[in-house]
Formats: sequence, C-alpha cells, structure tokens
Amino acid sequence: MLAFALIAAAIYLLSFFIYGRWLSKIFALSSEPTTPAHRLSDGQDYVPTRPAILLSQHFAAIAAVGPIAGPILAGAKYGWLPGALWITLGAVFIGAVHDFSCLVASVRHDARSIGDVIKIYVGRNASILFSLFIWLNLIYVIVVFTDLTASAFVNRPEFGSQNFGPGVATSSLLYLGLAVLMGFALNRWKWSLKRTTTLFVLALFVVIWLGQKIPITFSGDALSQQKAWDSVILIYCFAASVIPLWVLLQPRGYLGGFILYTTFAAGVLGLAFGKFSTQFPLWNGSTNSSPTPLFPLLFTTIACGACSGFHGLVSSGTTSKQLDRETDARTVGYGGMLLEGFVAVIALSTLMLQAPGSPELSLGPDEIYARGLAHFMSVFGIPFAAGVTFGKLAFATFIYDTLDVTTRLGRYILQELLGLPGKRGAFMATGLTLAVPAIALWMTFTDPAGKIQPMWKVFWPAFGASNQLLAALSLAGITVWLRHTGRNWWVTGIPAAFMTVVTLSSLAIIVRQTLSAGRWLDPVGTTAILLLILALIILFQTASAALRRPPAADGILYTDEQD
Repeated sequence: MLAFALIAAAIYLLSFFIYGRWLSKIFALSSEPTTPAHRLSDGQDYVPTRPAILLSQHFAAIAAVGPIAGPILAGAKYGWLPGALWITLGAVFIGAVHDFSCLVASVRHDARSIGDVIKIYVGRNASILFSLFIWLNLIYVIVVFTDLTASAFVNRPEFGSQNFGPGVATSSLLYLGLAVLMGFALNRWKWSLKRTTTLFVLALFVVIWLGQKIPITFSGDALSQQKAWDSVILIYCFAASVIPLWVLLQPRGYLGGFILYTTFAAGVLGLAFGKFSTQFPLWNGSTNSSPTPLFPLLFTTIACGACSGFHGLVSSGTTSKQLDRETDARTVGYGGMLLEGFVAVIALSTLMLQAPGSPELSLGPDEIYARGLAHFMSVFGIPFAAGVTFGKLAFATFIYDTLDVTTRLGRYILQELLGLPGKRGAFMATGLTLAVPAIALWMTFTDPAGKIQPMWKVFWPAFGASNQLLAALSLAGITVWLRHTGRNWWVTGIPAAFMTVVTLSSLAIIVRQTLSAGRWLDPVGTTAILLLILALIILFQTASAALRRPPAADGILYTDEQD
C-alpha cells in the first residue's frame, strides 16, 4: 500500500517537472504580468494572486467527493490495480492536461469561460448546445452528491456503537451554522482574519466532537430517512445559490479548506507511518463479457479521480481571473489535478485496507473512506469514533463545495439560456435546476433481484460518463484553437479522442440497458440519450470547425498575438 502511494507520488512529481514543463513550452507561456488579472483588475473578480494561494483556492474548489467515491467503487468492482494504473497515468496525461489547457485557453481569451472559447472557434450553435450539455451534466452531479451526503447521515441502528451517521448530520449542520457566523464576523462585525480563523477553526473541532453527543435522526426506515435528508440538502442548495456569497459560500469554503488539508495530511502521514498492509485483491477477474465491462466502465466509474470536465468550468470560470502570470498555469492547473490524483490514491488505499468478504465492503464509499481514514488517524492516538466522524464530515464538506458551485452554475446557465434576469429570474432558474433532481431523488429504483438501490448508485455510471464527456468536449474545442494558432494540437487532440471513445461507449451501454429493459421513463437513460445526441452534434460541429480556416480575431481582446 505504501509502495503504491510512493510510486504514484514519484510519477506525479516527475510528470510535473518534465511533462508539465514541456506543455508550458508547447503553449508558449509568458512570465510577463499580462494576464487578465492584471489588465482587467477590478479588486473583486480579476485579482492577481500568488500561485501558492491560488493553487490552494483552486484545489479546494475542484477537490470534491468524486476522487474519493469513484476509486473506491471501481476498486471494489475490478480490484485495486486497474484503478491504480488509471488514477496515476490518466491524471498525468489526460486530467492534468485538460485542467491546464482549459486554464490557459481562458487566460488567452480574457478569462472567458471554455464555452465562450468554443463559441469563438466552433460557433454560436455549438456554444448553446455546450451550455445545455453542461446543465444536464450538473443535474447528474446534484442527484449523485445530494444522495451520497444523505446516505452519510442515515441512522443505522444495526451498526451498534459504530452508528455515526446521525452525529455526523449534527456536526454538518453546526458546521454550516459556523460558516454563516464567520461570514458575519468578517463582513459585518469586522473581526480580523487572524482572530476569526483562530476562533472558528477551534470551534470546528468542537463541533466534530459535539455532533456525536446530540445526534439528529428522522423516523422511519433507512430509505425514508435518506429521502428526508435529500430534501433538506436540496433546500440548502437553493438557499446557497441565491444568498450573497459572503453569507455562506465564501466562509464555508474557507473553513472547509482546513478540513480538506487536515484530511489530506492524515492520509499521507497515516500511509507513511502506519505500516498497514494491503488486504484487498489487486484484480477481481472482471472481463469484457460481464454486464459491467472493464472497458469502458473502469474509466467512467473512477470519474474525477483521473479526469473531470467540471474542473474545466472552475479553471475557466474563476481561477483564470486570478492567475498572476501565464507560467503559473503549470503550478495551478497541472499541479492542482495531480494533487487531486493523490486524493484518489488515498481513497483507493482506504479500500485496500479491507479484506475480501469484509462486512464493511457492503457499505457505501463514505463509510469505507471514513473508516479507512480513522485507521490512518489512529496511528497518532486519535480515537476511532472521532476519526470516523471527521472522515464523514470531510466527505460531506467536499460535497457541499461541489453542490454550492453546481447549483449556482446551473442557475447562471438557465438564466442566460431562458433570458431570466434579476432576482426573480435567479429564483426561477434555481427552482428549475433543482426540480429535476428533486423528482429523481423521490423516485425508487430496484435492481433485477428486486432490491432497492440508492439513487447515487443508480446515477453514478451516467454521472461519470457525462462528466468525462464534458472534459472530452472541452479538449476538442481547445484542440481546434491550438490547430488554428499553429501549435501542436495533438497534446489535447489525443486525450480528447480517447475520452470521447470511452465516454460515448459508456453512455451507449447505459442507453442499451435502458432500451432493452423497456424503461422508457427512466431519468438516467433518458438523460443519457439526450447527452449522447448533444455530444454527437457538438463533436460534428467541432470536427467541421477544425477543418475550416481560422476565424477572424474580431472581438477577441487577447489572443496569441503576444507570442
């Protein structure tokens, strides 16, 4: 287990200094302060930020629950070795290249979104379809992450003394309350950042301890409890999307950063000093003739652990507006994805602790991750119960980060597509964005044996495929830009082609299973069909644009003319 972590870390470091540096030359990055953060500086959105600080912010924004749940699910299905190979090599040659290139492309076009870059080089129609594709992708994200969080809060008396869910629910709600108080402390009461940070970080660890003392439970069986928590979390999503950023999102993101880095440190130090041995098999013997073939489903199951289209939205949405110099893109964009890759390494290691047939393997990825993290933390004398509570709160915190951004982004897209301005438009767009997940989460699905399945598990394959297809489409658009500017377009073209084949194959499997089962009203299959059609149209338009002559640079305030 330690050997795997060390090998992965060595590969990531070498790739950062060798492949990342070579990519910087391909993109001809400038060390001059000519980025949009300087030219368009407004002290609010466009702010030149030191690379170490920006890397921290960017990493906190992209490090969601995907690189935790995905590797655990894939490892449990196929064995840990296939996942380990994809996490390591995929992050280096595809995921980090995607994040890096999206960041650079945005910076070269006045920090515009990747959708706007596609509009310039592929066309307006492709840009509209791309926005609709993103919105449908976000629906999957909201469903999966809402239900995963809800499952972590459910009261499970059969766990006995290890029934930590209700206590984690309490800690989670108190944590959100702390974030609101912190927002007021900084913005209304004008406390200093140092004083506020000290008090609220200490309060955060008190909240973790207090949660298990006053657990919150809903009545009913596990399924009804989970659906009740789904509703509570969707209400949170609505509120977080429409209230001012300073009230909740900014302080919660800042406070959550301490949980994120503590979790990261606990995993690294636990692996280094715990002397844990690998129990889980490296190969489960799956073949391509099974209902869940290794290719392509391994790649889309791991999802964000190796490549994530969502990262491109962050890179081209907020990070590009704060990049001090183009040369910092290697540290922030390429390096940020490698850090996320190591989060996936830690997550897979928590599965590797489990022996074949262990009862914990029947639990969700949140339980496996939290209990594995608790074992790592026990090396330093931290009680197992406290470690599990912290691990599950960290799991929920990662999801809050994603749900906040996802719901708000979905609202922005709908407001633009439907022409819904102002506060009323914001409320309507948010309601529409959350209505589809609400309907899906209140539905009940069963497997062929008649066993009820949690919605996150039902939606996960489509979530992984759509998220990585978003990355493929972004890479395809960037490939057109590189070709039109005379650069080595294959550095993004090959990853785009590979991810296109993988993700379209995965969606095709989902569609085939939906149609063969006659589930015409299945929201997973129906949305997969829509995504498949949209993707094929966008890819056709992208290929056509790649073969056309480069468009005129009218309206582009900042292109490659500086090089």
